[in-house]
Amino acid sequence: MNKTIYPCLWFDNNAREAAGFYKDVFEDVNILSENQLVLMFEIYGVKFMGLNGGEMFRPNPAVSYFVYCGGDDAKIERLYASLSKDGRVMMPLEKYDWSAKYAWVEDRFGISWQLDIDAINNPQKIIPALLFANDKRAMVGEALSYYTSIFDDSRHIISFPIPSGSSMPDGALMFTQFRLKDLIFNALSGGEPVHEFDFCEGNSFVIECETQKEIDHYWSRFAEEGMESMCGWVRDKYGVWWQVIPSMLESLIVNSGKGQQVGQALRQMKKIELDVLINAAQ
Repeated sequence: MNKTIYPCLWFDNNAREAAGFYKDVFEDVNILSENQLVLMFEIYGVKFMGLNGGEMFRPNPAVSYFVYCGGDDAKIERLYASLSKDGRVMMPLEKYDWSAKYAWVEDRFGISWQLDIDAINNPQKIIPALLFANDKRAMVGEALSYYTSIFDDSRHIISFPIPSGSSMPDGALMFTQFRLKDLIFNALSGGEPVHEFDFCEGNSFVIECETQKEIDHYWSRFAEEGMESMCGWVRDKYGVWWQVIPSMLESLIVNSGKGQQVGQALRQMKKIELDVLINAAQ
């Protein structure tokens, strides 16, 4: 199935090396397409963009990826050992209140993974997670309402409140899960400790749009209290970065024979104007 929303991982010009690493780690990895700037791949059927962006930005734990291991002890132990090698263990693999076996690790490319022994009742076995930390730690419920109001095809799945006795406001959420278009997200409260990171361009989310009207909708909603950037990149009011692009962008660049002209037109835009790109490809 064609995925219309998916994560983008920013690499220091080593997306191909990272994809090879993930193929060794997860085994079920498929390379979908590749050019000098972008490598598209799937892990367990979940689509990712690997962006050879250089050293300007680096992923951090504000966005991580839950891997649900379906009760398979050997699998979670293998993933833990492989992903943490030459990386960093943020929470060691052991029993926690919320899971019989769980770990949080950062791999050698700076991508954060939350490994959970539990199963998920969905074909999507890898779920991006947004961590709302520091002054945003009580905003998980607010963010749930915000994102599901922007995407017509969205659904709240489950939420858990902050335990009683916390200094957080009454009704604040500790965890929520929701679906936007064809991608499920988790969102978590960072709790009391100070976190020395926040959302950044190192992890972003691509939205492929069929029409200019659709591009305009997402762009205006995110930019309203966020910040516009170049080439379809926009930051929402919580700091999460999105790439609002036409679904035909790759075809216009790769298959039109006018990739240089299309790329030049794209680099001059903030919000993408589809008719300008189509004209550049002719």
